[in-house]
Amino acid sequence: MPGLLNEVHTESNVIAAMRDGVLLASDVYRPAEAGAPIDAAFPVLLQRTPYSKTRPDLVQEAMFFTSHGYVTVVQDCRARYESEGEFTKYIDEGEDGFDTLAWLAQQPWHGGKVGTYGLSYSAHTQAAAACLNPPNLGCMWLDSGGFSNAFLNACRNGGAFELRQLTWAYKEAVESRKANALPKTVKAALEAQDIFGWFNRLPWKKGHSPLQWTPDYEDYLLDIWTRENFDNYWKQIGLCAEEYYDVFSDVPQVHMSAWYDPYSRTATDNFLALSSAKKGPVTLLMGPWTHGARTLTHSGNVDFGEQATIDNNLAEDFNHLRLRFFDRWLKDEQNGLEDDAPVKLFVMGGGSGRTNSQQRLDHGGRWRNEDEWPLARAVKTPFYLHPGGGLSTQLPESPSSPDEYLFDPNNPVPTVGGNISSGQPVMAAGGFDQRESEEFVGSKQPYLPLASRPDVLAFQTELLAEDTEITGPVSVQLWISSSAVDTDFTAKLIDVYPPSEDYPEGYALNLTDGILRVKFRDSWERTELMAPGEVYQVELSLLPISNLFVEGHRIRLDISSSNFPRFDVNGNTGKNPGTSAVRITALNSVYHDNNRPSYALLPVIPTS
Repeated sequence: MPGLLNEVHTESNVIAAMRDGVLLASDVYRPAEAGAPIDAAFPVLLQRTPYSKTRPDLVQEAMFFTSHGYVTVVQDCRARYESEGEFTKYIDEGEDGFDTLAWLAQQPWHGGKVGTYGLSYSAHTQAAAACLNPPNLGCMWLDSGGFSNAFLNACRNGGAFELRQLTWAYKEAVESRKANALPKTVKAALEAQDIFGWFNRLPWKKGHSPLQWTPDYEDYLLDIWTRENFDNYWKQIGLCAEEYYDVFSDVPQVHMSAWYDPYSRTATDNFLALSSAKKGPVTLLMGPWTHGARTLTHSGNVDFGEQATIDNNLAEDFNHLRLRFFDRWLKDEQNGLEDDAPVKLFVMGGGSGRTNSQQRLDHGGRWRNEDEWPLARAVKTPFYLHPGGGLSTQLPESPSSPDEYLFDPNNPVPTVGGNISSGQPVMAAGGFDQRESEEFVGSKQPYLPLASRPDVLAFQTELLAEDTEITGPVSVQLWISSSAVDTDFTAKLIDVYPPSEDYPEGYALNLTDGILRVKFRDSWERTELMAPGEVYQVELSLLPISNLFVEGHRIRLDISSSNFPRFDVNGNTGKNPGTSAVRITALNSVYHDNNRPSYALLPVIPTS
């Protein structure tokens, strides 16, 4: 292969001092060309990770890039593994990333510009550093991360708290440097915690949680859970790139995510804002996967076909795809990258609807190139809720009584798939038939469909007369009231398959969801409680989606007030459920008459 070098020289635990004196450890991989000096200058690639710089997949990536003519540096983030400091998730990464890039610029093998790469937290570190516009940053590939606004997506969501932050904190605490320094018996006690049991004892309390032996992780988690208003904490570098778009690095950058990834909104929002403000170029890549699962054809129990993976469809495996990007912007190779479409997305749907050999639904799909996001040709179409569970583009014709249900916080609607990462073993990500099973926390025998619950309102279209593609951001406008001073409303968009030989009861495939804590209906910065019984209009923002609803299917919208353990459960008292364990039942109402029309606003792509 042209440009392939035969040897790699590796130096472990090279130390870089940050501005506050904390020392961070990196492994440095350098090309070892025959006859070339060991300190020969090359373009540099950097990945900063909290998951150990010696993790085998990260080492393999580094060896690959280095063998193709890059110095590759993989660094342990502050307080992780071989690096010093105290742990505070996210908010140190801007300055640490800037200082690391400045340190790289002083090395004899630094070839002038640095490209950054990495998944999830390693994408967050890139966006954080870019908010400070490091002078030697050359390009970025942000894979499933890089918060556009962590308050609105992936830490909190619609005012609720994403409980995957609990499972992340617990799993990482178990592997932390401090945990490994504990006496063996204490470390064993930490590892032996029943995380499922602890999820039935929310909220966690200081010194009385599965994190009690790693107080820095416990302090972080309990602190972030209490911060339910959008204040200066959430506007910090590392948590909110939106606040720094004007100074955000103007370098070539790829924003990559997937429809079942929690960072789908982060990627699309960052692309939308930065592609219009920066020379870049800025590009967007959206697949059908769960978080980081770009080599799999399935998400949850749904398969999209062999073409769904990057390796099978984009002509190059993921490493070579990124190598082409880095070669263009760090080596100035004229490889035609600028001729590629700025947006590549996977439109889910259109499969056979049968069960494949792995016992998954063959949902299918295909890749498509686009010039922008959202798609200019998308028609924002209201699908109105009707009495009796109907969903139609026609307005309700006459007044009607609202649909009512009792929301009992002690019996929340179970989470069945969705946009989740780091939720294992408590939560499963991806697409699933929306029915309870032993796989999902909170499910009860006889494991009936979620829509059969009395606290779930299901609204669906008639059988579709033609294929209907929905691609873009999704929102739901509801007219609501409650007997409580505060409550939550949830919405879930579903592709309903008709009964078939393989699925005699049909298949209700979750596509995207959202939530709103009603006291935040007018502002994220301040709360306003409801007057019980008063009617309010509220908006729920769902994560973006691209799906082809096939002729004969139905489009369904499920409305409820909980989605647990994906989100924390509102106690209906007006208090933060992260600090208050008090819960009361609320009578919640959804209105759908001609004077108070509730609807889902769906971006319909015209057929051509």
